[in-house]
Amino acid sequence: MNRWALGGDLGVARIGYGAMKLTGWPRGDRPSRETALAILRRAVELGVNHIDTSHYYARDGVAANELIREALSPYPADLVIVTKVGALVEGSDVALPAADMTGLTPDGLRRGVEANLRSLGVDRLDVVNLRMGDRSRSQTPLAPPLTTLLALREEGLIRHLGVSNVTADEFAQARAIAPIACVQNLYNLSKRDDDPLVDACADAGIAYVPYFPVGGFQPIKAGHLDAIAARHGVTVPQVALAWLLARSPNILAIPGTGSLAHLEENIAAGTLKLSEEDLAQLG
Repeated sequence: MNRWALGGDLGVARIGYGAMKLTGWPRGDRPSRETALAILRRAVELGVNHIDTSHYYARDGVAANELIREALSPYPADLVIVTKVGALVEGSDVALPAADMTGLTPDGLRRGVEANLRSLGVDRLDVVNLRMGDRSRSQTPLAPPLTTLLALREEGLIRHLGVSNVTADEFAQARAIAPIACVQNLYNLSKRDDDPLVDACADAGIAYVPYFPVGGFQPIKAGHLDAIAARHGVTVPQVALAWLLARSPNILAIPGTGSLAHLEENIAAGTLKLSEEDLAQLG
């Protein structure tokens, strides 16, 4: 697969895997434990070496980090696990009022980092994304929590820092505080508000990692998608992923799935080459 140097020194395939759907968090179905473990192992067999997760991806006793550890530890030398911390400390915190969310405090951030270290069974986290936004955006500016994470990085607990769910102004603020390896925001064929930020990251040599790359809880709708998929003999999500890879070389896709068949399709999208006509039709 095509690769990118995440943080300048971690070579990752441009199609990775997002682990959230393995738990059914925050809502929805999830695969059996046996299927979840098989998906993780098959992803690595197929060349995936970038897995996105978080300690708060957990519901009803099923936690993404623990599945990753059971399936893949001892970890392959080139495997990059990217996690995140933010307003949520536990998965159930998603139901709390914004005023009661404590994850962006110094104590909450340390607890989140330590929970990731413990549940993944590692001494240092490859990349930690500071996730802003959610319902606490108006209450917490970016600088204090990012400064806390920078201190944890200096302690040796984190290798690289990223930011998630940020505006262009917050991205600029973040870069003034710490080296930033990646930005993880909502972006796909149907949601392109971040076009300028994608380009700004590319210009700076920073990875842009779109979450919900094939629509998430909302299926992607874009003109000509069905026709292009039929012309190539592929699925609409495969076209959506191929479009992201064609959009900019710094984009790293992390589609999640609870299906082995869909996993194979997602990874195969890395070899799908859209024509200039296809790209023009997609706009």
